[in-house]
Amino acid sequence: MYTVHQQIPTEMELAYQFGVSRITSKRALLELERGGYIYRKRGSGSYVKERAGDKEPFLGGTSSAPQRIISMILPYMAANGHLDYMRGATEYLESKGYYLSIHCTDWNPEKEKELLTRLPKHGFSGIILYPISSIHNMEVLNLQYIDQYPIVTMDQYYDSIPVPSVCSDNFRGGYIAAQRLIELGHRRIAFVSSIGIEYRSSVRDRYFGYCQALKDGGLPSDAELVITDFYRQVNEENKEAFYTEMIQFLLGRKATAIQAEHDELALDLLKVCLGSNIQVPEQLSLVGFDDEEVSRHFEVPLATVLQNKYEIGRRAAEAVIDLLEERKLAVKRMLIPIMLQERQSIGPLAGERLML
Repeated sequence: MYTVHQQIPTEMELAYQFGVSRITSKRALLELERGGYIYRKRGSGSYVKERAGDKEPFLGGTSSAPQRIISMILPYMAANGHLDYMRGATEYLESKGYYLSIHCTDWNPEKEKELLTRLPKHGFSGIILYPISSIHNMEVLNLQYIDQYPIVTMDQYYDSIPVPSVCSDNFRGGYIAAQRLIELGHRRIAFVSSIGIEYRSSVRDRYFGYCQALKDGGLPSDAELVITDFYRQVNEENKEAFYTEMIQFLLGRKATAIQAEHDELALDLLKVCLGSNIQVPEQLSLVGFDDEEVSRHFEVPLATVLQNKYEIGRRAAEAVIDLLEERKLAVKRMLIPIMLQERQSIGPLAGERLML
């Protein structure tokens, strides 16, 4: 705990201490100064300001001194992909008098585990977790759930732990993408995912939606048209050759459309098609998931399933505050609606191929 007129750590020191970005720590100091909790001396630093009747500990760094800060843990930093999550969460939290801190795991399960363990001990009020996967760090999440610490996941959920989640309706997304391809005349539709479908609930649900659409469309499933769990085999040096071989394999099995795990993968496949003189969509239709900015402006704009990331972030923040202040939630698993954005990468099956 810091006493009146005591100097507090610098932006850089606070960022290191609490595992947040320097932008977050700088913003926190500005808000504390604006709220009358600290004052600054030019060239010296920031100090605790005396406030009449204020008996609460300041920046204590323990679970007994809540800081009204909600932490969002992300697997990677990408302004185009995660800005809407952060914006939705921030706007809701600020309306309730809370602030958002951002932490990145860099796709490292051990770093994710360390953050999930450390942040509650440092007095953060709750956590919004975008998990690396829905199979890692379940033991830590279960302990936090038992201790009733406010944690909400977004993008994914855990089947065996009743931690609240806010996700896109991924099953519906996988279903409507495949359904539209079937309506366009495609009968040999491949599903491609760089990870195994068991690794993330989001990808698993997209795959299950794809399978259900095939069944409802009267089409048989074909294991040869499902390619998953190859991300360890791909790098920048061999990516083009790897995807070229994959596409040739699928074309050899009469695939006329590919439904990809996400836009990044779909765009890699699209680049290979254009470089190999494979006509898109005349010879091969491609659809992704996420609606990344580049997908809209590619040489052949990519059809994709749109997620409302702003609403996911906002609803996740709302759920954390409900847990924190009400200690309960009406709904444990919240699904946010999606929609299919049709673009030039999908089209009707060419007449001569309809006969295959």
